Amino acid sequence: MKKIILLSICLLSIAASVSAQRYPPARRNYPQRRAPQQQQRKVVDNDFNRPRLGIVGGINLANIIKPNDPGFRTDIKAGLNAGISLDVPISYPFGFEADLLYSEKGYTAYTGFGGQFTQRSQFIDLPLLLKLYVTRGFSFVIGPQVSFLTSTQNIYNNGFTTTVQNQYNLDSEGYNKTLIDGVFGVAIALNRNVELRGRYTIDLQSNTSYASSNNPQYANQVWQIGIGYKF
Repeated sequence: MKKIILLSICLLSIAASVSAQRYPPARRNYPQRRAPQQQQRKVVDNDFNRPRLGIVGGINLANIIKPNDPGFRTDIKAGLNAGISLDVPISYPFGFEADLLYSEKGYTAYTGFGGQFTQRSQFIDLPLLLKLYVTRGFSFVIGPQVSFLTSTQNIYNNGFTTTVQNQYNLDSEGYNKTLIDGVFGVAIALNRNVELRGRYTIDLQSNTSYASSNNPQYANQVWQIGIGYKF
């Protein structure tokens, strides 16, 4: 958790340091006063009209919704996301954005018999999103995401018998390996290369096809905050 908090501070520091560098400043000593503005518009237009590859990273604030057991209380589990991103222009103001992300999800749970445990799951996420440029430097994204489950780890703190732990682990092995999600988010361009991203993702199907007496059926939901750098 300390590492995650430190990373969030670093991300905010980066955002603050580049927030004043919106787009390339006007170059001096032009013979005409309007020339720098025309040059700036040309650079921005060229950025939209060409595909751009980037790297992204940030923090996941994950939890679950709709457990089949109403007494199954959960809290947010913090994790990381990181990967690559590709922006492809369609026709202004529309574009297409696809990411390939490593993403940590999960939750902390409290059961009726006093037990507490944390479930951490690793996913490879592939969001395929429509991007709408509202104004220069601000855009929305919306679309589907395919999530591939790579591993799940259960950490038991107290109140769980060996039998219950074995049942939880067995249930986790039966989780769906591929999930379809919905994604909605915003992006703020701090300058030509750096973008601040915020997204909400939610599973559109349950984590498993059957309900367990201990481990609930649920859908992952994640708030993502991060930074992208475009080349």
